[in-house]
Amino acid sequence: MSERYIIAGGDMRFSALAEQLSEKARVCTVGFDKNIFGSERIIAAESVMSVPYRADCLVLPLPVSSDGITLNAPFYSGTVSLSELTSCVKKDGIVFGGRISPGVREMFSSKGIEVVDYFEREELAVLNALATAEGALQIALEEQPVIISGSNVLILGMGRIAKSLIRILQGFGAHITVSARKYSDLAWAEVFGCEAAEISELENCEALSKADIIFNTVPHLILNEDLLKCCNKSCLIIDLASKPGGMDMEAAGRLGLRAIWALSLPGKTAPVSSGRMIAQTIENILHEKRR
Repeated sequence: MSERYIIAGGDMRFSALAEQLSEKARVCTVGFDKNIFGSERIIAAESVMSVPYRADCLVLPLPVSSDGITLNAPFYSGTVSLSELTSCVKKDGIVFGGRISPGVREMFSSKGIEVVDYFEREELAVLNALATAEGALQIALEEQPVIISGSNVLILGMGRIAKSLIRILQGFGAHITVSARKYSDLAWAEVFGCEAAEISELENCEALSKADIIFNTVPHLILNEDLLKCCNKSCLIIDLASKPGGMDMEAAGRLGLRAIWALSLPGKTAPVSSGRMIAQTIENILHEKRR
């Protein structure tokens, strides 16, 4: 007997997620004003009360909630209480969600329901990094009046997103410098065929002053006003870091720099691929549990 899923809330990523999961299992959605799903296999419930079964797996969005009380449901004009969703899952069921707060986790686990944060999985982090890098490139191509080939690109940080960016930008023929704090990250930058520069030395580094495009991937303030003053006026700065970000946006505005804080790119630029990535991650988790 196939598993029964309830997909509660979320953006367009969760339409693709529901479509993929419905190929092998029963899927019901809630937290959407209308059926935005293309497959007739998917049941669209008007409310939590009209969900036709208790689920083996309840899939919550990314992020699950902004207030810890109501479901993140941008395509729903009403509200869905997270507490009422606890009655939709079997005793031995699983709740999947992204960036689950301790309070929400406790809400379900206190009912004996297993809670799993799919956003903590490495395979999803890697795939999300690739989607973020491609989205960042799309912004650069749209915003820059010159081609990427031959451009001087500075990447701050050497994590998953930076590595994905390097691979893509090298294919475009960009000249890439990576700036990081750890010596191990600087070594990896050289292994990837990039120039390397310590972040502490950026103010005196030509890579900053000559950069045509700067991508920041570090989730804390790096590009302060002093460093931004070193950037050339035609430079495009794309901050890919999650809140609180890595750039002083107000200072960038005062200095007349083109600065974009590009949050949550996978859900904006590649929602279908991103939704499939989450679905595959959930399937991977369940496969591991069955071993």
